[in-house]
Amino acid sequence: MKKDVVVIGAGAAGMMCAMEAGKRGRSVLLLDHASKLAEKIRISGGGRCNFTNRHTVPENFLSQNPHFCRSALARFTPRHFIELVEKHRIRYHEKKLGQLFCDEASRQVIDMLCNECETAGVIFQMPCGVSRINRGFGDTGFVLETSCGKVMADALVIATGGLSIPQIGASPFGYRIAEQFGINVTALRPALVPLTFAPEQLSAFSGLSGIALDTIVSCNGAHFRENLLITHRGLSGPAILQISSYWRPGDPIHINLLPELDAGGWLRDHRHSGALLSNLLAQHLPRRFAEAWLSVMMSTLPETPVNQYGNKSLRQLASQLHAWQVIPSGTAGYKKAEVTLGGIDTAELSSKTMESKKVPRLYFVGEVVDVTGQLGGFNFQWAWSSGYVAGQSV
Repeated sequence: MKKDVVVIGAGAAGMMCAMEAGKRGRSVLLLDHASKLAEKIRISGGGRCNFTNRHTVPENFLSQNPHFCRSALARFTPRHFIELVEKHRIRYHEKKLGQLFCDEASRQVIDMLCNECETAGVIFQMPCGVSRINRGFGDTGFVLETSCGKVMADALVIATGGLSIPQIGASPFGYRIAEQFGINVTALRPALVPLTFAPEQLSAFSGLSGIALDTIVSCNGAHFRENLLITHRGLSGPAILQISSYWRPGDPIHINLLPELDAGGWLRDHRHSGALLSNLLAQHLPRRFAEAWLSVMMSTLPETPVNQYGNKSLRQLASQLHAWQVIPSGTAGYKKAEVTLGGIDTAELSSKTMESKKVPRLYFVGEVVDVTGQLGGFNFQWAWSSGYVAGQSV
């Protein structure tokens, strides 16, 4: 079989690239090793697909080259994807902070992309595993050995995603292809992922799983105001998922437990109170969490009424409430990570087309590239934007 373009990976970026190439009259084959189409879209956003964010800007992305994403994001914006959603009469809503979700099911986005691909003449072949990729005669084009037979292509697009959520088919395929062709891959690690506690930390907070707190979480110059969730293994919730992309093993994170309150002034106002500290804190924090947190922070002191503490102790307590320091033991790993941080080195790619600088007609799009969005629809927007610009070039 011979095609103008073969796209490996029928997820968000792959389908976007395939349909745009097909619209330009290119013959396109879309391959995927999975039997179910676009599972990551299906499970996203609690099944409603947080398909973009109205407020997307380059600053919402992490990369060794933070400017790399600018060109693609400017050429295919959230407004462009919203227009596509509206064209297919998919109802949607803004949840918060520009995050857009389907009113009904994420399956609508998958069906929309499938319809656009089919209209553009894209041929789907799945499940179809790729065992080998070689350059064609004279180093032009590509020859693919697949479970569906030999395929030849003038242009090849790798849209196989990262390592996150292996239970739905994630694999290192894209990175192996890059390495085969001498293309550098930056360090990989799970991102948008829960953080774990060491056993000694866990013991103090056992039994608190499910408690949520409004916090500001900070690490390495980044900070996010979102909910934090206590889990049976450590910490999760939007604030922790966000900060996990900036955290490195051994680094502390700092948690402001009372972002709406001047804890120092509040404690001074109550310094003559006969109430126990845990009862006082329970005015602003869940009681069980307040008791457990105090048992850790003041482990050498018995709990006594507030009026038994000196000004220095109250100042220290206020400081801890606004900057509780936690050193996580690790992350929950790729099984719980929403994305993979790192990937194909952006120095190896054209920011305008996503084409390899070393290997003509070889493209990489989506999560496999070293561009990682924050939580809130940004990673899907990167998939749409990078897929689009590649589709306009192949």
